[in-house]
Amino acid sequence: MAPIVYLPHGAGPLPLLGDPSQKALAEFLTHLPHTLGNPTAILVISAHWEEKHPTLTGANVPGLIYDYYGFEPRAYTINYEAKGSLALTKRVQECLHVKNIEAHIDTKRGYDHGVFVPLKLMYPETTVPIVQLSLVASFSPLVHIRMGEALRALRDEGVLILGSGLSFHNMRAYGLPTAQGVAFDAWLQETLVSNDYEGTKQKLIAWESAPEARFAHPREEHLLPLHVCFGASTKGAKVVFDALFMGTKVSAFLWE
Repeated sequence: MAPIVYLPHGAGPLPLLGDPSQKALAEFLTHLPHTLGNPTAILVISAHWEEKHPTLTGANVPGLIYDYYGFEPRAYTINYEAKGSLALTKRVQECLHVKNIEAHIDTKRGYDHGVFVPLKLMYPETTVPIVQLSLVASFSPLVHIRMGEALRALRDEGVLILGSGLSFHNMRAYGLPTAQGVAFDAWLQETLVSNDYEGTKQKLIAWESAPEARFAHPREEHLLPLHVCFGASTKGAKVVFDALFMGTKVSAFLWE
């Protein structure tokens, strides 16, 4: 059974540019595949794509979307020619439809930086096909958990499910002298390591009631990929990255 991982994708392109603030994260991403085995394909749920309905990339070789601004010129010449997989795209669509979740295919959409930044560090050879799945613009926690539940069968088919976001994402808090997000991160770790699936599900649905929840996520697009990952799981997660990131506390989680 393929694992599931939710990870921080870093600040824009900086993990790929050797920025000192991203060193620990870049090293984590580079070495992470050693614990993930050999996936047949990768399904990525990124914080940076929202649609009315779940939507999947359908291009043979999606281009890159440089969806960041204000960085040095080489940030806009990054190349990552990972192949898509129309077979996986249709399989994901089928899994969602079985659970009465309408899903669309976008044959023109490229990979945003929530995909190509971590994956270029993790799988630089681009030998594993990648498909991206959007978030749903309603931001319903339950909808995203149900999406994950619909995708469980993919794990038996060797597909790595990867949630790309940040467990803390408040742009105004980055770089402050005192570590931010500690209470929310502690709640998140305690919640996700539990093997009580139904109990954890209810807590994630009501995540806004967690300590410092809205401080950690004024807008929850960087958290919701985690809900999809959790939904695809059947037992508690392991904490595989636990560090300060630009003055904030962030974590990564692995479900085996």
